[in-house]
Amino acid sequence: MARNPARAFQPRLALSPVHQRPGDGKGQPSSRWNAPWCAFARIAKPGRKLKLRVLQTTAPNPEDGLAGLIERVTFHNEETGFAVLRVKVKGRRELATVVGSLASVSAGEWITAQGRWVRDSEHGLQLNATFLECTPPTSREGTEKYLGSGMIKGIGPVYAKKMVDRFGEEIFTIIAESSARLEEIDGIGPERRRRIKEAWKEQKAIREIMVFLHSNGVSTSRAVRIFKTYGDQAIETVRANPYTLAKDINGIGFKTADQIAEKVGIPRDSILRACAGISHSLLEATNAGHCALPKEMLIEQAKGLLAVDEALIREALARLLVNREVVEEQIGEHDLIFLPALRATEVGIAAKIRAMASQPATHPVMDIEKAIEWCEKKTGRELAASQKKAIKVASQSRVLIITGGPGVGKTTLINSLLLIFRAKKIKSCLSG
Repeated sequence: MARNPARAFQPRLALSPVHQRPGDGKGQPSSRWNAPWCAFARIAKPGRKLKLRVLQTTAPNPEDGLAGLIERVTFHNEETGFAVLRVKVKGRRELATVVGSLASVSAGEWITAQGRWVRDSEHGLQLNATFLECTPPTSREGTEKYLGSGMIKGIGPVYAKKMVDRFGEEIFTIIAESSARLEEIDGIGPERRRRIKEAWKEQKAIREIMVFLHSNGVSTSRAVRIFKTYGDQAIETVRANPYTLAKDINGIGFKTADQIAEKVGIPRDSILRACAGISHSLLEATNAGHCALPKEMLIEQAKGLLAVDEALIREALARLLVNREVVEEQIGEHDLIFLPALRATEVGIAAKIRAMASQPATHPVMDIEKAIEWCEKKTGRELAASQKKAIKVASQSRVLIITGGPGVGKTTLINSLLLIFRAKKIKSCLSG
């Protein structure tokens, strides 16, 4: 039988198990493989299996990290902690780029990083780290880099080499416990020795703070902000009242502070937590445009947020009122609770408006009845009695506040006012 010429050149795709994408044996890829794959093959003759090679085409698993020696600090912003590091990693020929946040960092330190690998269009492959931890170097190479990195004013690579040559891997113990021995090195006197010891002490304090914050569930970027805000008092502040973080540090809200509080052992029925929950409820109300909340409404909202007894909420509110951390005021039939800053702002705005309103109007004299009639003819729209009254008041006032819900005619009123004022050559402008 004659062969079909077309069939003679049709390759057969046959994958052996070793060439298949790793999976669970049922045709499903394993959950640990997140990257796209590609295959390369050559055409095989009929009856022969096709050799297939499968390759991963992207960077390592996003959950991966690295550990290695910081070869170079390319960039470090001391205010924000943002850093770009070049790291020597065992088994890799080229330096790895790590981007993340650190309170303090020096070349020569050992770094552990976790995050997500990304390929930057300008800078290439880099690890965007969500967790970074630095520890003092243990190798001679790392120790020399660390001491000579500029972390200690007056100590560069030359003195760093002298110190390591003299004391070897015991140099950090010497600095911490027997710093007087540093004067055995030619060129290091009492003043330089003092600077070395102080710098080491500061670096040690920073590491202890970062370890404490990491161990209590604080991310590296937030830990840097906490350290920058509280300095060497960070540990004491977080232990005493982690809810102050929500007040003092941008990007840390009540929920994050509450998680940290749980980690450091503050009970859920703590009066400290209840006070923080009330303050948070008032702050959240500002997102809806409220300067205050009725007392009973506030208690209900805080109770829902904290999931604690109402009696504890009332006790916490009483404490906040005594400490002037919130302010109570009766307005009409409502017993309102304010945050002090918002209460002061509202009073200040009211005082300024009152002062402006007490001044005479600067508009030219006009026959407002004829002006309104002219406006209605010009626009072909009859104004409501309340709108006409508002135009009359506006023509006689230095300041006028117009309020109302949607669809009540505020825009029509303002357009009518502007039409009349422009006809009278009164310059009008928006203010923000």
